[in-house]
Amino acid sequence: MLETLNPDTSRANRPARISRSKTVSTKLTETEFAEVERVAETRGQWLSEWAREALLAAAKEAQPQNHAALFAEVQALRLIFVNTLEPLLRGEKWSAEQFKQMLLYVKSNKHRVAAELMESYRSGTGE
Repeated sequence: MLETLNPDTSRANRPARISRSKTVSTKLTETEFAEVERVAETRGQWLSEWAREALLAAAKEAQPQNHAALFAEVQALRLIFVNTLEPLLRGEKWSAEQFKQMLLYVKSNKHRVAAELMESYRSGTGE
């Protein structure tokens, strides 16, 4: 008798299998092994599947993030200090409109200033 393939379980309907050829190995204590095995079981995963996902998640978390936005905001604060502190120390008074104009200047220039400063660090010229 010929066996027929159920369309729901045929290979054509399954996602393509990824070929993995590299191995990562470690040793665990009995307690550590029981803990990771329990976590994998509670998630309905094979231990190797859970371990792969945990390793990849940790690797992604450890990668340096693009901190360009944060660096630009730091430079914005620097621009605010530079552009306000000196005139204030000289005793100058600023109107609300002058301060607003300075904030607009900072907002429109912070990314350029951050990029220029980062490039000067890369090229070794510093500040």
